[in-house]
Amino acid sequence: MTPTMLRKLWSLIETTQAQLLLKLDDASLEQWLMRHLDLGRSLNGEECDILSHYIHSRLSLIRDLAQQRLSAELI
Repeated sequence: MTPTMLRKLWSLIETTQAQLLLKLDDASLEQWLMRHLDLGRSLNGEECDILSHYIHSRLSLIRDLAQQRLSAELI
């Protein structure tokens, strides 16, 4: 996975409404992120698998960050 892919993924996560990230189940969240990640080119099968695995392994972190953002908005 390239640094550009990582930056775009985490930028997407940071700019997506926290409520959306929290309401989707794991599979739906992973699919939503994959669909909305604008990489400017098509990914080959191996790149898709790597990115999907990376997202799946970080779902808890993604939800924790979204929950933290949501809590901060309520203060």
